[in-house]
Amino acid sequence: MRTHYAGTVDKSLQGKDVTCAGWVHEIRDLGKLKFLILRDLSGKIQVTAKKETTTEDVLSLLDSLSRESVVSVSGEVTLNDRAPGGVELIPKKLTVIAPSKSPLPLDPTEKVPADLDTRLNSRFMDVRKPKVSAVFKIRAKVQEAFREYFLKNDFTEINPPSIIAAASEGGTDLFAITYFEREAYLCQSPQLYKQMMMAAGLDKVFITMPIFRAELHNTTKHLNEVFMLDAEMAFIEDETDVMKHLEGVTHLMYDKVYKECKDEIGVLGLDFKVPKIPFKSITYDEAVETLKKKDLPVKWGEDFGSEALKALGEQFKDPYFITRWPTEIRAFYSRPLDDDPKRCGSFDLMVGDIELSSGAQRIHDPKQLVEALKRKKLNPANFEFYLKSFEYGMPPHGGFGMGAERITEAMCELKNIRECVLFPRDRNRLTP
Repeated sequence: MRTHYAGTVDKSLQGKDVTCAGWVHEIRDLGKLKFLILRDLSGKIQVTAKKETTTEDVLSLLDSLSRESVVSVSGEVTLNDRAPGGVELIPKKLTVIAPSKSPLPLDPTEKVPADLDTRLNSRFMDVRKPKVSAVFKIRAKVQEAFREYFLKNDFTEINPPSIIAAASEGGTDLFAITYFEREAYLCQSPQLYKQMMMAAGLDKVFITMPIFRAELHNTTKHLNEVFMLDAEMAFIEDETDVMKHLEGVTHLMYDKVYKECKDEIGVLGLDFKVPKIPFKSITYDEAVETLKKKDLPVKWGEDFGSEALKALGEQFKDPYFITRWPTEIRAFYSRPLDDDPKRCGSFDLMVGDIELSSGAQRIHDPKQLVEALKRKKLNPANFEFYLKSFEYGMPPHGGFGMGAERITEAMCELKNIRECVLFPRDRNRLTP
């Protein structure tokens, strides 16, 4: 059915017969000349049929083709500087594998724009667009880089459950499900389980998994199902040990995309640059002072809103850290500083106004952990399985979580996080 992908047919194949298969991107009829643009995952190739040299069977099929039909074309590679890639295919055989209905639910050539809802409703067709498929090829490379980095650094990949009995981080943003005769929840974070593995002696673990949050947000930045890239490590001095790995894996993600996704970067028209390391860092207190100078006063102990984060991000070209957050606004397991308990060893990794990742050194003392749960008005009895792991020798540890969607959104300079998800789940969308 196929000997070559469209994007691999180049001038070195001049005079040779090849077979390409894919979708009918476009058809043009100029009388004595008929052009078919064939598209596959690698790119496009021009098929040129001349009445004097092409069989009637092929010409007849070309006349009957509908756009987006799946076809196979066999023919001779010929040089043509005006064709994509400088070559064209002179067809000897054309096979219609699967005809397409007409009209199409949207236009894959993007000559006729479609709104995001229309695109998501027919995502299978939307991803046929080179710009859309480029986003998902970049996302795939990001996830590949994440696994590559942690495997090279001797981390162990683990697979915690997606069905849980109690909230991972407190709060009410959970999806309740019926679990036989009991109520259970979809996992909102693998946090508790990766911490428990620090007591198991694995020392360094990483996770790739979906998580679910029943938040009522309906913005361009929020989803209710997110694909998390998580890591946790034991025997750390403080949170900076974790930040070094977060910095390292983020740099590798950018570097791998830059080196291995040049075609996708070109299709998206990105001015893509690999950030320099080490990343710059500011404390929460320094961020508050900076915002005051910009007439954006933030009360100490509050989180930063979108306007504040945008103002902070304007100072940095590359990703940057915000560190030493107020203990009260971070998760219960964030470890307060020994000499300043109002602040904790937590951090966010930002690029512009997008939060790429959040992490911290965790509390490893069981008594301190119980006290932290109570301060957050959480019942320690609901965390018994988790707390038990701290009572039999838990080393100092910390980690971070990163959403695959957020970093893809930042890299591809997109305005809506749904663009980075094949089939997004938000407050209103449950299908397809």
